[in-house]
This record gives sequence, structure tokens and C-alpha cells, in this order.
Amino acid sequence: MSAHQYDHGHTVAGWVGTGIGSVGAVAAGAGVCFVSGVLIAGGLAIGVLGLLVTWALHLAGWGKGPGIRPREEWGWRVRDSGARAGHAGCLGCRLAGRGRKAGSGRVTEVARGASVRGEAEPAAVGADSGR
Repeated sequence: MSAHQYDHGHTVAGWVGTGIGSVGAVAAGAGVCFVSGVLIAGGLAIGVLGLLVTWALHLAGWGKGPGIRPREEWGWRVRDSGARAGHAGCLGCRLAGRGRKAGSGRVTEVARGASVRGEAEPAAVGADSGR
């Protein structure tokens, strides 16, 4: 169980992106201090790399979509179960062609006898609607 009472969004994608972005900011800042266009450009390039790495980790399920996750997914080392289908209202998922209009993609309960492809009766699938 998590030590905090709220979903703060601590994820692998968030931590890695923050680390890479911090290195890029330090490099760009050093470029400003030393009046070096190469360091400034390198710092900005590292920042863009951090953005792309964070986006890739988010799409791989190591980030989180908008809204509150279920309590069992609050740990920062837990993969997001709804990432493959895309998060509703998530710009990163829409840019990757995964965005959806409604639902979270999390299936909390599936009745016995559901097909292998995940096509169950609508009443048998409970989506996380607490958003």
C-alpha cells in the first residue's frame, strides 16, 4: 500500500522524463553562463530527447493518463492497464492515434465465457467510471 493518500502521478515515465529534462536544463543553463551556443543547443536537444523518451514510456504503459488511477495502480513501478487502448482526453495518446472518446480501458470484471478477443456482454464488463 502506498504511503500517501492521494494519487500524485509518480510514474517511471515521470521520473525518467524529469531526470532527462533536468540534465538538459543544466546543460542549457551552462551554455548561457559560458556563452556557448553549442551547450545551449545541446541542452535543448536533451530536453527534446527527454520529451520523446517520456512519451514512449507513457505509450508503453509506464506513465498515467489524465485523472485518478485506481488505488492498486498508485505505485510508481506499476504499469498502466489502460495505456494500450489509449486514455480518454490524453494528448499524447491522441498524437499516437490511440485516443478514445469515453471510458478508461480498465476492465475490472469479466464474466466467465467471454471470448478470447475481449468481446463480452456489455453488462458483464465493469469499466472504471469513477472519474
